[in-house]
Amino acid sequence: MALENLISISFTEEELTQLDGHLAGIRQLLQGKTVNLTPDQRRQYGRIANQNKLIVDKAKNYMEQHPDWIPRFLDKPEFDSDYTAREQVEGRVQLLENLTQQLVDTKTLLDHDNYTNALSFYRMMRFLAGENEPGAKSVYEDMRVLFKNTPTGDAATEKKNQNNPKPS
Repeated sequence: MALENLISISFTEEELTQLDGHLAGIRQLLQGKTVNLTPDQRRQYGRIANQNKLIVDKAKNYMEQHPDWIPRFLDKPEFDSDYTAREQVEGRVQLLENLTQQLVDTKTLLDHDNYTNALSFYRMMRFLAGENEPGAKSVYEDMRVLFKNTPTGDAATEKKNQNNPKPS
């Protein structure tokens, strides 16, 4: 019985060149306009939740209606600039996150297909090594070390990995 192939795609060299060019263009356009926070800084500043977005929106609305009520120490033009830039970035972040998830999901299926086929090949090498096929034993022994994580040997690990594949 043939293995189920979950996905089959390919990219031409031209498509990869275009994709890499677009990604490089995005990176170049964002250079000097984006930041990389440390993990500690991410924890410190967090992410604004939907409820807090409503607070920001409501405050902006009231500042527009009642400019005399804005505290003197608050830089309203900077607030407006940050607000506009945040709106501009948010839509693009959502698009990029969607595209990233699509790529990750595609890679997951490709990994699964490759891993399933690699296990089939390994099982064939184990069989051929048992049948004394010339050269098969060295291939089997070389691959067998990758299944060394269980005390019962490669068959148990192979079964576990086949049921719960975790390719990276």
